[in-house]
Amino acid sequence: MNQAPRIALYSHDTMGLGHIRRTSLLARALSQPPLAATVLLISGIRESGAYPLPPGIDSLTLPAYHKQTDGHYRARHLNIPIADLTALRSHTIAAALDAFAPDLLIVDNVARGAQNELDAALAAQRARGCRIALGLRDIIDEPATVARQWDKLATLDTIRRYYDAVWIYGDPRYYNTAAAYHLDTLDNTTITYLGYPDPLTRQETSPSGEQNQAPYALCLLGGGQDGYTLAETFARTRLPDGWRGIILTGAMMPAAERAHLAELLAQNPACETRDFTPEPLALMQGAAAIISMAGYNTTLETLALHKRTLLVPRIRPRQEQWLRASRLAEMGLAACLHPDELNPDTLAAWLAADHPPLPDARDHLDYHGLANLVQAAITLIHKETP
Repeated sequence: MNQAPRIALYSHDTMGLGHIRRTSLLARALSQPPLAATVLLISGIRESGAYPLPPGIDSLTLPAYHKQTDGHYRARHLNIPIADLTALRSHTIAAALDAFAPDLLIVDNVARGAQNELDAALAAQRARGCRIALGLRDIIDEPATVARQWDKLATLDTIRRYYDAVWIYGDPRYYNTAAAYHLDTLDNTTITYLGYPDPLTRQETSPSGEQNQAPYALCLLGGGQDGYTLAETFARTRLPDGWRGIILTGAMMPAAERAHLAELLAQNPACETRDFTPEPLALMQGAAAIISMAGYNTTLETLALHKRTLLVPRIRPRQEQWLRASRLAEMGLAACLHPDELNPDTLAAWLAADHPPLPDARDHLDYHGLANLVQAAITLIHKETP
């Protein structure tokens, strides 16, 4: 292949910011030597345009879904039926991939795409010889729940039919993803644990200037769509003497909840909110302690920064965050609090306690995911067609 390979990455982005944050990190690695690919991101969230991307990468933003607490979807912004939105997205994705003609398509997390919107594109790209890989985070949900969902969506059959490889962004010492979700039953699809993509390879990691002020506890809510309970509890928590509190609300917190939080914080001058930022690492780096939900990307970032962290996972509509946080607590890498036990006194006690030093997560988890991704992509792109 004489010219730079073309790689497309699809991220459905129905809830939170985690998928596009991970996909953007992967795109950076793929666009750099030795692969130096030209990369097209196909994302389902407006905020994808806010993430800084180097030359060689561009993005296509789809009209957004909104995933409700019951797991069903509706249009986030457009006033149209969900079937019409799915058709619009499906046609857009298929047309974009036909025009871009990638050598490799990497699909994030959902083999058929949200609402099965990738079906036409998968068939067309497979027919033209494009290599296709499914990228999975370490934990999706309880295995029995995933089995029911995947059976309903014919996920394993879709992988057998269209996918050359499944890449797991995780470490089997932490969670045996392949066994949990029966990926080890796939005979002709390569299953590879790539390790975790190291978020500190991003360039925007310099200190934010916050460390020159009073120490602060940082509350992280992911996209913010379902983070109000943690934010409200944090806002009512007594901080250690001389400390400040910062709540990063996320772009998806509903306006009414933002207003209620602002009213509450008007009575607490030691605590403030910050809106969405595409690069939270500097703010996280300067924190004296972090209280956070347990999404994949934020958790990897707190571990990579070796920060004292209390994880307060969501438990609905998925158990993913609880499984992640409780396992990390078992390994001694983070503290975990079940949301039923969340209250200001519990948070205050954790912040005030004298905690022993945490072990370095890099001694227990494989953080070489980006380098392994690039090598896997090179191998797959150059693999001969049988």
